Amino acid sequence: MAHQHLFLGIDCGTQGTKALILDAGSGRVLGQGAAAHSLITGANGRREQDTRQWLDAFALATRRALLAASVDGQDIQGIGVSGQQHGLVLLDHQGQVLRPAKLWCDTESTAQNDRLLALLGGEKGSLERLGVVIAPGYTLSKLLWTRDLHPQIFARIAHILLPHDYLNYWLTGRCCSEYGDASGTGYFNVRTRQWDTQLLREIDPTGKLEAALPELIGADQAVGGIRPDIAAFLGINPQARVASGGGDNMMGAIGTGNIQSGAITMSLGSSGTVYAYADHPRVSPDASVATFCSSSGGWLPLICTMNLTNATSVIRELFELDVQRFNQRVAQAPMGAEGVCVLPFFNGERVPALPHATGSLLGLSLTNLTQANVCRAVVEGTTFGLRFGLDLLRHNGLQSLRICLTGGGSKSPVWRQIVADIMDTPVICTEQSEAAALGAAIQAAWCVSRADGAADSLADLCERCVKLDLSSETLPIAANVATYKSLYERYRQHVATL
Repeated sequence: MAHQHLFLGIDCGTQGTKALILDAGSGRVLGQGAAAHSLITGANGRREQDTRQWLDAFALATRRALLAASVDGQDIQGIGVSGQQHGLVLLDHQGQVLRPAKLWCDTESTAQNDRLLALLGGEKGSLERLGVVIAPGYTLSKLLWTRDLHPQIFARIAHILLPHDYLNYWLTGRCCSEYGDASGTGYFNVRTRQWDTQLLREIDPTGKLEAALPELIGADQAVGGIRPDIAAFLGINPQARVASGGGDNMMGAIGTGNIQSGAITMSLGSSGTVYAYADHPRVSPDASVATFCSSSGGWLPLICTMNLTNATSVIRELFELDVQRFNQRVAQAPMGAEGVCVLPFFNGERVPALPHATGSLLGLSLTNLTQANVCRAVVEGTTFGLRFGLDLLRHNGLQSLRICLTGGGSKSPVWRQIVADIMDTPVICTEQSEAAALGAAIQAAWCVSRADGAADSLADLCERCVKLDLSSETLPIAANVATYKSLYERYRQHVATL
């Protein structure tokens, strides 16, 4: 069996860790495993996690994946890690974690972000200087928050890492970061691909934060070998190499083959993301478009909506429907839900930019207030938000021949048709729904191939390992496209009143 080219892809997300075993020679996924994490929540929007849970889940998910694949961990040649972006992990000089990781969805540092944004000269100043507009979810404001609220912890900072950087550190003992994940810190210039150390001096003039930054490496570089004790703990080959890894969106791009111009990936997860590949950093003047670096050598202009399956779930739970019955209700209602419109901003919203908005239910009458109409309206409302974001990307010159759909929502045929009609673009899913874990495994194969001087390009690997599910292909229907055009205008008018 050792002739197989086996790679382990890990995706450490907010809700849990997923592990996947890829045979990069045949392009087949041999097995998968998963393990859950819990959140630490509190007032003011605190969302944190105990990093120990990530390590335990990493080991458990890996063991489950090896078991499901019926392969020997000693045959694993490389590991790639995908991580939730923006989270802050602080280590002391001994390499010990100083406090729980503050996550991307944490809004406790909103006041600090406002101060930093003012310092940068507002959205325009932030875009000019960094190529992105810093938001409370980004890592930068979390550092200022730590200084303000936990000065004794701040004084002990020796290393500043993102979640995926921390997992790589645990695996290898080396502190590194790659350009894609670094793009979401708020102290990284996406045009020059360098840390903005001057900005960190505004938080700490002594230069201590600057000294705590990880070394930047290219997406095709290995961080190093795995530590022998960790290899033994995970039950894998001590000779396995650890790839640079990256943020979940960057790894999801690789896992959907989105590594050249013309590709667009849309993820229907608890939040919604739309991203496209670009070969140069054409920074959009619109603050909502984050022109992050990709983990494949280019850039990945991206928009993110805060309300997607978390919004549909709220309605589903209100009516006590399981996913299947919810989808049946959506299919029962006509397009436009007989005039019912949901603005699903339950969580505030980033795209459209309405951070303080709340959700609303509009256009109700005695005859149209049905479960089916409300269910359909929330799916349409969240999808209009993605259309709003896709338009921003299109205004920035991005072309899309088709959209590759991933995430939980993409499993619903009725939702796929709504996406195709609202975007007026064919959509298709990949066979492998865990796109980030697959992307991490593919990137590991690429890094090992590069290190061995072998010929496998990233494009070769994606062609072999990313398979489209042809049965999921959904084409826009001309009459529906015309109907949704006017419904989308109605949505935009409602949004304008907010």
